[in-house]
Amino acid sequence: MSARNRGKGKRGGGAHGQYRNVKTNRNCERQLAQRACDLVGDDSDSSSSSSDAGIDGIGHPPDFPIAMWDLNHCDPKKCSGRKLARLGLIENLRLGQKFPGLVLTPVGVNCVSPLDKDIVGAAGVAVVDCSWAKLEETPFNRMRSPHPRLLPYLVAANPINYGKPCKLSCVEAIAATLYICGYVDEAQWYMGKFSWGHSFIELNETLLNSYAECKSSEEIVRVQNEYLEKEQAAHNKPKDFSEFYPTSSSSSDEEDDDKDIKNNCVETNVK
Repeated sequence: MSARNRGKGKRGGGAHGQYRNVKTNRNCERQLAQRACDLVGDDSDSSSSSSDAGIDGIGHPPDFPIAMWDLNHCDPKKCSGRKLARLGLIENLRLGQKFPGLVLTPVGVNCVSPLDKDIVGAAGVAVVDCSWAKLEETPFNRMRSPHPRLLPYLVAANPINYGKPCKLSCVEAIAATLYICGYVDEAQWYMGKFSWGHSFIELNETLLNSYAECKSSEEIVRVQNEYLEKEQAAHNKPKDFSEFYPTSSSSSDEEDDDKDIKNNCVETNVK
């Protein structure tokens, strides 16, 4: 076989192999989600001028540091933290390096609250860029801060975990913290770097505004729990389909129509 034919065979085999293992709708949906993320990643690699053109006028950058510990768990093309790093909008921290500001970490005890505004304004915000599937092997003890925090209930809008509660990307976690602490313009500025970024604030606007009005971490937890209880109650409430039922007037109209048909039949038989 010639080199040209071998090349064609490999290309055909590769295309066939790509779809050979697609056996369920779930696999198809996963591939579509991954393709959506690839498209977002392609957009992030475009020229800086075209990227900036889409975010002019949306908020403004913070005057305090934004940082992250990158554990290299994520696909660089789909990682929001990596994109921020490429744009020079986030500082990379080393393992063992202490961050003086607020750190979003699963080992935190208290929720982010408006009480943290001064901490954020003075020393900034840091996130841990790791995979949700590898939390157990993540060395959180080597990412130290005097202000570890948790985020309250929010829904992800990123292409990988869209609609899933609490599965936020790095930029979503940063933006949520900034928004709750009163830095709304800065939050919008960061989300404006992503084509899907506006969806995050739109999906969570009611909750974010409610959290931003709280006075303490305890109050945020209470607001969160009340919201979840209402959502659960609404979910369990029996559906009311009465508006789709025929009304009495429509029923009487149908009866009149039936009478007209019968009368016509009688008149026809009489003739």
